[in-house]
Amino acid sequence: MSTSRPMLNQREAAAACGVSRSTIRRRREAGLLPGSVEDPERGWLIPVEALLAAGFTLNAPAPPDAVSSPAASGSGVQAAGTVAELRAELERLRHQHALELAEARHGQALAESEAVHLRAQLDARAEHIGDLQRALQALMPAPVRPAIPQPGADLGRSPYSR
Repeated sequence: MSTSRPMLNQREAAAACGVSRSTIRRRREAGLLPGSVEDPERGWLIPVEALLAAGFTLNAPAPPDAVSSPAASGSGVQAAGTVAELRAELERLRHQHALELAEARHGQALAESEAVHLRAQLDARAEHIGDLQRALQALMPAPVRPAIPQPGADLGRSPYSR
């Protein structure tokens, strides 16, 4: 192999070929990049000829790193999938919220109906208690009153004296 072309470390080779570092590492470990040598300072060095012979194209656009966020990936298909998933989740949450709101309104209507019924029962019982109190008063003996003097009786004498 000729040494006219430079040797690239794994990071440089991945960037030049538009693939991930793990792809370069796996190909090197599989023996598909002959002439690769380990340098104590730069790590593994791969000859450019070996990259070309393995079918890589130099200066290809680089893919996103695996650790990058989905928003920074630049992949329209992936972003569209994410948007579609988010829209579906939003729709699911809206539907769930509508159901919970309907249940809450139904519960409130039931509680108000029950309150009206209980107020009517309280009014009926209050009226019944009033009837019972009047009946009890009617059954009580009349208060003891002093006797009214009979006509022709001694008016100078007190009815309480003997």
